[in-house]
Formats: sequence, C-alpha cells, structure tokens
Amino acid sequence: MLLPVPGDPQKLDILSMTGPELEAALAELKLPKFRISQIRQGILSGRDIPDLTNLPLTLRDELSRRFAVPKVTVASKQVSSDGTEKYLFALGDGSFVEGVFMRYNHGNTLCISTQVGCRMGCAFCASGLDGLLRGLNPSEMLGEIAAAQKETGQRVDGVVMMGTGEPLDNYEASVHFIRTVSSPESFNIGQRHISLSTSGLVPKIKMLEKEQLGITLSVSLHAPFDDIRTKIMPVNKSWQVQELIDTATAYQKATGRRVSYEYAMIAGLNDTPACARELVRLLRGKDAHVNLIRLNEIAESPFHPSTPTDLAAFTEALEKGRVNVTLRRRLGKDIDGAWAS
Repeated sequence: MLLPVPGDPQKLDILSMTGPELEAALAELKLPKFRISQIRQGILSGRDIPDLTNLPLTLRDELSRRFAVPKVTVASKQVSSDGTEKYLFALGDGSFVEGVFMRYNHGNTLCISTQVGCRMGCAFCASGLDGLLRGLNPSEMLGEIAAAQKETGQRVDGVVMMGTGEPLDNYEASVHFIRTVSSPESFNIGQRHISLSTSGLVPKIKMLEKEQLGITLSVSLHAPFDDIRTKIMPVNKSWQVQELIDTATAYQKATGRRVSYEYAMIAGLNDTPACARELVRLLRGKDAHVNLIRLNEIAESPFHPSTPTDLAAFTEALEKGRVNVTLRRRLGKDIDGAWAS
C-alpha cells in the first residue's frame, strides 16, 4: 500500500508496501534484485532504514530521503498483578492507541489497535467516545508488535485485533497486516493464532470470506434481539442480528474456521432467560463458540455487569441448549486491561 508516513507525509511508508509496490518504487534506482530483497527482508523483520547495515551507506541515505518506517513507541505502561501489561502506544503524528500484552502457558498474545478512535459508537465501549480520527497503516499495526516485543524482551505468539477501532472499517490495511505479520519474512505469526473482532459489518465479512485467511473471526454480538442490540450497537440499524449470523455462518462454512461470538453480559438488559433461549435458537447446530464476558464498567456508560448468579444461569442455559460457551476469565482487571479466554 502506497501510504504517506503519519507525521512525515513527504515520505512514503515503506513497511506498508507490498513486494511489487516496493520494486516499482525503487525502479529508478536500478537496484539488483538481491538488494531489493535485502531491503524488504530487513524492513519486515522490524528494523529501521538506518539499521540496514548490510546496505551501502549511500543507499541507506537515499532510502531515508524517500521513505520511512512509521514510529510506534511505548509512551506508558501499566502492569497488572497477574503479569498483564497495558501499553499506551505513541504514533508518529502525535496520536495514541492502546495495546495489551497477555501471557499464557502456550505463549504470549498481544491485543492491538487498528484505528485511532472508532466510529461504531457502541454504548458500552470507551474506544469510540471521541469518534474516528483515522485508520492505522499496516506498518503501525506491525509496529505495535515490535514495540511490545522490545518492551518485554519476549516474542508475541498470537494477535487479537480487538483494541481501539473496528478492523473491518480499516479493511485493506487490516488484511494487508494479517498477510504481512504471518509471513516468514516478518513476525511469522501463524494465521490460526490471529483473531479479528468485528461489530458486524456484513459486506466486509463477505469480502473477508473471499480472502481465504486462516484467522478466527470474532463477532461482537452482545444481544440476540434486534431492539436490544440496536440500543447498544448502532451498527445493528444497518445489518440486523439474523443477517449477521447468517453471514458469519457462511464465512465459517467457506473457510472451515469456527466463528467466535463475543457477548458482554449487561445486568438487566441482555442477561435474561429470554435472551439465553434466543441465543440458543440462533446458534445451536452451528460451528460457533460464545465467549461470555463480564462487562467492564466505564464512567460514561449507564450499564453494569451481570451478577455472578445471572452469569451462571446464562452459561448453564447455553450449555443445556448445546451451544459451545466459555465464561472468559479476567486478565488485567486492576489496570482496565483486557479479557482473555
């Protein structure tokens, strides 16, 4: 993708380019193919242009005049008692996004942001309070991983695209990021270890289906009835629950990848027996998995988390209805960090 560098628009974002795009951009330099390969491999490995010491200094200077790798650094971090780390990433144009580094026995997962702000307007989410400012370049998403690895000294083994922003509202950049981050030349994170969360942009899910990626699609459902979902998720005015689930089911059948449904439990709103019965009706017999989430309270929202009793009853109703369900355990609760299955 030929994109300007955020904060330095006179230069092109070299890390967001595809191989053919980089070759075209470098054509007038008449470089041998091995040099182009060195540049691409070096940039994809997370190094900046001046650090490509296998290139002649004159070439590095010329590349630095034309291109740049967008800066992503850890501006601040909070560390939870369970070891989870929450980062405030600083971007080159002065913007900030958040990320969460979670440690598991099977490896480390990073929750990344895909946009600065969000236009979806979900009533229980703080990310969209100021609306959408811009989408992240693919390179900035990669930069979140590089910055987290530098901060922790540990490898990121899995990625959850569930931070600030709606990944499918930044479609081309998100898909390009997935293809790049899973490349052996880059971070070599298997696509089966990448999860993309969407609020339900039906046309974009249909586009994603045709990409034939190996990722997990995670649908933020949060209500089985249209009136409730529309109240908390304005996107439901455009694509209602049945159409969303039909589209996600078609995605599952086409890709062979099980779909995950996120469901934040909100007291007195979507945690009723009627909601549980409707969720069973919608999902039974489909290769789907429901992640029940204890709601994170935010000051700007009137909603509160369900009681432990209602959580248990809702979980039991789904299990009896033969719907795969997990009540996600909390990671980083004391730093408003993340939920982890």
